[in-house]
Amino acid sequence: MPVAVFILGLAVFAQGTSEFMLSGLLPDISADLGVSLSQAGLLTSAFAIGMVVGAPVLAAATLHWPRRRSLVLFLSVFAAAHVVSALTPDYAVLLAARVVSALANAGFWAVAAAAAVAMVPVRARARALAIVVGGVTVACVAGVPAGAVLGQLWGWRSAFWAVAVLSALSAVAILRALPSGTARRTASTGPSPTEGSSAAAGTSPAGGASPAGGAAVADGGEVRTGVRTELRALADRRVVVTYLLNALVQGATFCAFTFLAPMVTEVAGLGEGWVPGMLVLFGAGAFLGITIGGRLGDAQPMRVLGFGMTALTAGWPVLALAGGNPVVLVTLVFAQGLLAFGLAPALTSRAYQLAAGAPTLAGAFATAAFNVGAAAGPGLGGLALDAGFGFRAPMWVSAGLMVPTLAVLAWAVLLDRRTAHAPVSRV
Repeated sequence: MPVAVFILGLAVFAQGTSEFMLSGLLPDISADLGVSLSQAGLLTSAFAIGMVVGAPVLAAATLHWPRRRSLVLFLSVFAAAHVVSALTPDYAVLLAARVVSALANAGFWAVAAAAAVAMVPVRARARALAIVVGGVTVACVAGVPAGAVLGQLWGWRSAFWAVAVLSALSAVAILRALPSGTARRTASTGPSPTEGSSAAAGTSPAGGASPAGGAAVADGGEVRTGVRTELRALADRRVVVTYLLNALVQGATFCAFTFLAPMVTEVAGLGEGWVPGMLVLFGAGAFLGITIGGRLGDAQPMRVLGFGMTALTAGWPVLALAGGNPVVLVTLVFAQGLLAFGLAPALTSRAYQLAAGAPTLAGAFATAAFNVGAAAGPGLGGLALDAGFGFRAPMWVSAGLMVPTLAVLAWAVLLDRRTAHAPVSRV
């Protein structure tokens, strides 16, 4: 696996830490800036919305930029926004900085996923994506608790400074390590194991797609896609269904993850000191799931999705019913984290496989779908709590979101079978 892929994962770790660390910093931010806790909570919502909007828009806007330049630019803007966040005494400026951070993060995600896919053979795509996405799970395991510790020791601003420094270092590392051959976005379906170094770098084999076919425009021996070309590749119903699966799975996951603390303290009756440990346990399960899912997702993606989604669906109601038992709680927090994030590489790899003509926008919309779920799930869980259904309610909401997920998965299998048996037109 190229070193550059691991560096992309490091950058995602920094950005993932920023996205989730506010859960442990909101009280301090609220007190320091003189705003209510709910207003401070809008900082998290603003980030999620910025991710949803920014991923496809920025990916399209920078479609013909060199990948390395795009990644360094996005990381630089992300780091600068965190410097502003660490310095400002004004809530409105902090809110705007969070939106800018999210936009930069969204753009980075879209380009990073495409770059990782371009640097490896087709058979290793899910593994490469697992390393990149694994940065988020490591952020849950290490970054978020570290941010909370920094906030307790030196104030919430120190956590923003730490993210800014790590992002800047990641930008320098990408500038040095990312192969120059991945400079342009290509319309290739991914290098085969026999295509040699040019394919591994993300370039098209000699010749490429014909401009007459409308798929791409040849430029310097590489195939460059346009926005319309990539959007046409995304019009496949199987791609849309894959994004819907991603949004539903993440909605269920982040609904439960966001409201895990009251399950620990109010339902299981454990002390507040258990909460960070449970978050780390969930992240550890997620990290293991990403690792396993990355290895299995390339070989048997639909089996991974079928087994994982079925088990995940069964786990949420069990957690809701038996989460008051500490042993059951600990076991299922780890298992559900493993299952939920174990599905991510297969879902993302499937999107790239089905939308091979959209090497950049495929990742952008995958990022958007992920964050639609990350924003909608906690919102639905919050509504259930406000309605007075109790602290177990978010787990039931997660279970409810997984029921249509299984139906959508069945739809995906049906579409695959129809496509496999469709007659091939001959010219």
